[in-house]
Amino acid sequence: MSYTKFVAALVRKNSGNFNIIRVSPGRYRSTVASTKSNEEKEQQIDGCTVVETEPLELISHKTKNVTKTQVDKIHIDFDNTQEAYKSKDNVELLRSLLVFKLCTIDVLVEKNKELMDLSKKLLGQWMFDKLMKMTFYGQFVAGENHNSIKPLIQKNQAFGVGAVLDYSVEEDLTQEEAEKKEMDSCVSEAEKESPDTDHRERKYKAHRQFGDRRGGVISARTYFYADEAKCDNQMETFINCIKASGGSSADGFSAIKMTALGRPQFLLQFSEVLVKWRRFFNFLAAQQGKSEMMVLEQKLELEQLKESLTKMGVGDKDDIENWFTGEKLGLSGTIDLLDWNSLINDTTKISNLLMVPNVETGQLEPLLNMFTAEEERQMKRMLQRVDVLAKHAMENGVRLMVDAEQTYFQPAISRLTLEMQRKFNREKPIIFNTYQCYLKEAYDNVTVDVELSRREGWYFGAKLVRGAYMYQERARAKEIGYEDPINPDYEATNRMYHKCLEYVLEEIEHSRKANIMVATHNEDTVKFTLQKMNEMGLSPTENKVYFGQLLGMCDQISFPLGQAGFPVYKYVPYGPVNEVIPYLSRRAQENRGFMKGSQRERSLLWKELKRRLLGGQIFYKPVY
Repeated sequence: MSYTKFVAALVRKNSGNFNIIRVSPGRYRSTVASTKSNEEKEQQIDGCTVVETEPLELISHKTKNVTKTQVDKIHIDFDNTQEAYKSKDNVELLRSLLVFKLCTIDVLVEKNKELMDLSKKLLGQWMFDKLMKMTFYGQFVAGENHNSIKPLIQKNQAFGVGAVLDYSVEEDLTQEEAEKKEMDSCVSEAEKESPDTDHRERKYKAHRQFGDRRGGVISARTYFYADEAKCDNQMETFINCIKASGGSSADGFSAIKMTALGRPQFLLQFSEVLVKWRRFFNFLAAQQGKSEMMVLEQKLELEQLKESLTKMGVGDKDDIENWFTGEKLGLSGTIDLLDWNSLINDTTKISNLLMVPNVETGQLEPLLNMFTAEEERQMKRMLQRVDVLAKHAMENGVRLMVDAEQTYFQPAISRLTLEMQRKFNREKPIIFNTYQCYLKEAYDNVTVDVELSRREGWYFGAKLVRGAYMYQERARAKEIGYEDPINPDYEATNRMYHKCLEYVLEEIEHSRKANIMVATHNEDTVKFTLQKMNEMGLSPTENKVYFGQLLGMCDQISFPLGQAGFPVYKYVPYGPVNEVIPYLSRRAQENRGFMKGSQRERSLLWKELKRRLLGGQIFYKPVY
């Protein structure tokens, strides 16, 4: 059945009464990939189609027999400095040592922007640019434009390391300017005219005290909405990155952020809709006594579902049966969460999607009382930009990674990414979603998306990160008044990361249709991945498991992996010196914590520099 028809029927006839229910925190369990017992698994820590797609049939996943070939176990020595730094000359080693040392000096890091502004005034623009290129800019940024970054990309490729291009120009806004932009772009006309009369949850509304989304964030770029023309310009920037990635290598990546492509009001509203419809499914499951089951095992009996909806006054049994079977649903006599999510599939009028069940009153209500014609157009243009970028990625042979963002945006971002995957990942993995493993729900999200890819037969693509918004998310949840979405501590996040990683590796072992980028600077996580790949017989030459680190950091991990034949990539920022200063400021702050926590990278750099000097390699130059 179409989502709009279902919504309309509920709006017309729903007179039932929903009760507030508790969603079981039980984890999802693989129905195919994992063959291990629960005891062997680690302890767990405590959806709306809007992109045009071809009609899909939900089919049962059939196990595909994969013939295992004997793969030689690979061991990588991350202490071998000669291999780790063979792509660097001595000046580059000295620059790394200087920059990393400066990053440990608190006053320099805390006042880095003020010091850079002062240096610019004292030295002048030309000398300031030279100084930056000799230090921080030269360490963390590849160059000013597509042409100037080519030598570095080619050199890294010669040593087995690819590139994820990232144009890192950012607005240098004051806090007040950022807050004003956020409130203007996240509050609808209806909310401005009649505040506090809608049915919105506080988590999915904009709050001025958290309007500057840069607060507490040191490892992610932030976009603020100005107008549609600016979104078009940012789309063109992403297209240029995609084309440059395609031109520089045969298997490049490019990264995008959804908040750069449209007004974030839609992401907030759409996220709230998806979360509330998920709760409605759990309400129906509770009615059938299945609330304590793992989510993917919650299968609603169609006959009981028809009776429940009939009692709510939605329609008669025949109408309800036609709705479900009309979309190839309920053919097995049951409906699960993935079937339920696929009901949300009408893109004719996007505001029709923003209808939600009120579990307190038993009524289906519009999320907002009204949408202006311009808001409707803004929503559609955002989706069109996403579709344009995916098509360019496919045409240029580039894989597109959609970055994760704050939890109040993320349900919508993940769903839009999933729709791109359904459309473009039919023959090979083009679109990659990002999963932040500091979230309590990370494992649940990964397993549900993997299961959908199995059923529909497309290639699952994921990037695993620990996460970039922890301090901001915790402070917002505490002050606004909702559950903290973050794992309780760093060790819990590590366990979650390894748990999600192992699950996807098992899926790769089973079907060879899943793909994952292990984006981490954590050496233990890299070693864990290599160990699991050896145990499962996964060869690096299959190009199913990738590794990713930032340019200028953790070369002792990236280059040994690349030279051993693993697909490994550096995030390669580029842009004019003045316009990447916000990016450099964050890198300094990130490295302060990183370098204080571990002296390992600095000690390895010193070890290699001493080896060369004592060995007479004073003027060492990389050969490639």
